[in-house]
Amino acid sequence: MSQAQELQEQGIKLFQQREYEAAARSFQQAKQAYLEADDEIMAEEMKVNIALVHRELGEKQQALDLMQEALKFFKVKEDQLRIAQVLGNMGGVYLALQDKEQAALAYREAADIFLELGEKQLYADTLLALGNLQVREGKLVAGVSLYQVGLEDKTELNMRQRVMKRLSGIVSGFTQGV
Repeated sequence: MSQAQELQEQGIKLFQQREYEAAARSFQQAKQAYLEADDEIMAEEMKVNIALVHRELGEKQQALDLMQEALKFFKVKEDQLRIAQVLGNMGGVYLALQDKEQAALAYREAADIFLELGEKQLYADTLLALGNLQVREGKLVAGVSLYQVGLEDKTELNMRQRVMKRLSGIVSGFTQGV
């Protein structure tokens, strides 16, 4: 494992432990190490990781700015998977910024790309995020419908997803009976 990869793994571990400032330092060091190794793509991925740290720290505009830079880079590289991943993450940042319309657009675009690429789990996760957004906006039927489609490809469900799956069956039965 390269030094850059070790720093990246350390950053991920720190992020998961909610030690965000330390995670950002590790990701920044990993980014520099990737640049020194002429791996621009992984360096740009570290920028996205740093953006996620900013989001968790409540620095939403900084997170969005970094993600927009990364999105431009991946579009130039025509890296569809990373474009979709950044868009999905941007959806979460837009949601944190209370821009639900932009969040929905980012999630939809990400979901479309994941579907085209055959990335079933990422597609499902993105539909679940979009479904949650719809439910929060009071669009219960639309949200539950998205949630149902997203749950179809999920192999392991968390507690909320299990509850939503049960509720979606109830809502589905209700709307079909109307």
